[in-house]
Amino acid sequence: MGAVQDSGVGPRLNSRIEKFRDLSPADRLTAVGDAARLAQADRDALRGGVLPLDLANGMIENVVGTFEIPLGVATNFTINGRDYLIPMAVEEPSVVAAASYMARIARGCGGFETSSTAPIMRAQVQILGLSDPHGARARLLSARDQIIAAANEKDQVLIGLGGGCREIEVQVFEDTAVGPMVVLHLLVDVRDAMGANTVNTMAEAVAPMIERISGGTVRLRILSNLADLRLARARVRLTPKALATKEFTGERMAAGIVEACSLAIVDPYRAATHNKGIMNGIDPVVVATGNDWRAIEAGAHAWAARSGRYTSLSRWEIDAAGNLMGTLEMPMALGMVGGATKTHPAARAALKLLGVTSAQELAEVTVAVGLAQNMAALRALATEGIQRGHMALHARNIAIVAGASGADIDTVARELAADHDVRVDRAREILLRLGKEKA
Repeated sequence: MGAVQDSGVGPRLNSRIEKFRDLSPADRLTAVGDAARLAQADRDALRGGVLPLDLANGMIENVVGTFEIPLGVATNFTINGRDYLIPMAVEEPSVVAAASYMARIARGCGGFETSSTAPIMRAQVQILGLSDPHGARARLLSARDQIIAAANEKDQVLIGLGGGCREIEVQVFEDTAVGPMVVLHLLVDVRDAMGANTVNTMAEAVAPMIERISGGTVRLRILSNLADLRLARARVRLTPKALATKEFTGERMAAGIVEACSLAIVDPYRAATHNKGIMNGIDPVVVATGNDWRAIEAGAHAWAARSGRYTSLSRWEIDAAGNLMGTLEMPMALGMVGGATKTHPAARAALKLLGVTSAQELAEVTVAVGLAQNMAALRALATEGIQRGHMALHARNIAIVAGASGADIDTVARELAADHDVRVDRAREILLRLGKEKA
């Protein structure tokens, strides 16, 4: 392993760590810590158990303790020509391994390419009690400059960073259960913040002005988690040679992935599971970096249904040269300042491990991981089925549930996987036999 040279800019991270999965957890932490040149405090934070109870008590209400889930690191990722080590907090087996393996395949084809829009979030201001909703809309649009100026007065720090309220939108809903309704949107560039607190504060600040201009009564003043102006995109191009296995040609593998995706495009029952697989990659990165995964999930699924029918977030196609092309575009409202990203020691260390310098870069990396995870699921479905690899990795959990500890965990897991019979009662039979053999 070790650093590779990036022409003229000094050493850069190499995400390809040989035999990483064969190392102990302590040795893995040393490997990624050395690769990312992390300070000892950050390595300790990634190890876990670093959230003091008094700090947790300040983060949420009614605290009684803390709850940990495994933190893994996905390797092999090359995104826009740069290598990344990806922290992933997740309890489900096979997720980290699958992302790492797909990243390794993509790495040989140039890796993932990403792009994103500006970090624009929406605040919604609901206005009721209007006899002339269209007239109110016209009055509000005429007062655009005053409304934007009033919103921007609430966050001079954001303005100094190049952000702020950029535009307004006004919609009329004529037939609702509470009569005519006008909804004004503040479109705010939140820079490196997730933006919820910023846009909520702005919405509350402009509410009195909006009431005066519209002649109505303001009710809701809150952000929307459908961040459809804050999009991140990832794409990957894979050659048939890179996709080929001993059992399947690359052409057959590519065709199988396209066929599997085609069902998710037309059928919401399949799309729900297909998109869950994408979120299997995205959510662990969001959690590890202290971001709001509920907001990301809400935005993702609303985006998937924006046409009026729930469908696949990703698309897989065969290009003119016979290569498999995968693309993923979705809302990605992530932040690097404020909230748990700054208060949780492990989240701060995870961001340092990633080495991202902006919320947009973090969003792009996260979407690339989602595309890799989607590719892993479709690849499995197109070949041996989803359960073979998943259950082999799940066997360790089953061994632990059955009572295995120490070296017996791997011994039991290997036998369960080899027999393709991953059950707790079978694991107990193996443990009983091992006990007799030791005696």
